[in-house]
Amino acid sequence: MHIFITDALVIDLDKEVWQCRGCEAELGSARENYKSFLRVRPRDPQDIHAPIIDKNRYEFTFAPDPEWTRIVEYYCPHCARQMEVEYLPPGHPPAYDIELDIDALKAQWADREALAEPAIGPAFVPPQHHHRKGGE
Repeated sequence: MHIFITDALVIDLDKEVWQCRGCEAELGSARENYKSFLRVRPRDPQDIHAPIIDKNRYEFTFAPDPEWTRIVEYYCPHCARQMEVEYLPPGHPPAYDIELDIDALKAQWADREALAEPAIGPAFVPPQHHHRKGGE
């Protein structure tokens, strides 16, 4: 049974493996960090967030300092679908952002019907908001 975890990531509970939602390729054990099975592209943060003010005149330009921050992009090694992006200090290992109890998932989904597409909740309709003039 396939369980949708993110827009790009699925778990095959029968095989206990991560899969790409785009190409359905098996990535690796669902008991490990999925990022360890992906292609990694480190980026200079100033390529993404260009300086807003003249860097020749000012020390701080509103662009992240590459000495302090790296942008790391993760891609499916089979179809190149982007799976994740994270901002990390240089040299930091990939964040372990999804750790699931596979045995508990299997128990929860044992009696459920498999989903062909992710379940999406109802559209959010914000409640009406009224401002009163002068605190009336």
